[in-house]
Amino acid sequence: MLTGIIFLVLLLVVMGIAFLAYIRLRNKVREVSRTAFGTDNIVEGFKQAELDAAMTPKSISAATNLYLPQIMRDFPQFQYDEMRTRAENVLTSYLRAVDEQKVSLLTEGTSELRDELQTRIHMLQNQEEDETFKNVKIHRTEIAHYRKAKGRCSVVFQTAVEYIHYTKKDGKIVRGKEDLRQQAKYDIEVIYIQDRDYIENISDMALAPNCPNCGAPLPQLGAKFCQYCNSPILEFNIRTWNFCKVTER
Repeated sequence: MLTGIIFLVLLLVVMGIAFLAYIRLRNKVREVSRTAFGTDNIVEGFKQAELDAAMTPKSISAATNLYLPQIMRDFPQFQYDEMRTRAENVLTSYLRAVDEQKVSLLTEGTSELRDELQTRIHMLQNQEEDETFKNVKIHRTEIAHYRKAKGRCSVVFQTAVEYIHYTKKDGKIVRGKEDLRQQAKYDIEVIYIQDRDYIENISDMALAPNCPNCGAPLPQLGAKFCQYCNSPILEFNIRTWNFCKVTER
């Protein structure tokens, strides 16, 4: 009998301690939730934080005022507003091309950019996935970098963009959400080749001229047909601005 009473007392003590620990933990969680989210319910707080993140545009590297005067000194004919619009069109058409799995939807770009896009589409097709970009909205675009090298200059635009983005496989969403907007930012790089020798001597095959059909290197810039598959070749344009990369940050 005495043993049973002692056991009951100990059980009540343990339960009391556990209850007090629970109260303290609950109060601590509520305190943290109030501080972080402004609500006692941490689950609702996380949901609200997710919604806030979905509605708040990404901050971007806005260095236009720093780099544009340098670009204008080097390229007096550089049309900033036109180039910015072109960069935004390249980004939106790139996303649309991924969505519809059609490289031809890309408005402009070097063979390097088109090859990267084609590789991305092939990966989706091999994995039997569909990547969707809907309701794309551009918030802001600024110059983020300006780089000069021998025979080559590049301007990197950075864009804050909003969209609904998700990936499906076998009809089921495996990444992203179908009913929640996302905020993202992208770098869109445009290059200007000043020296034809830069292309002829470059070791980086990503920019070197190659066959758009089989990928074989071309023996010379003036080649009109590929010597391996006989496909027609479009010569790389120098002394013009060409978009070469689209990268999510």
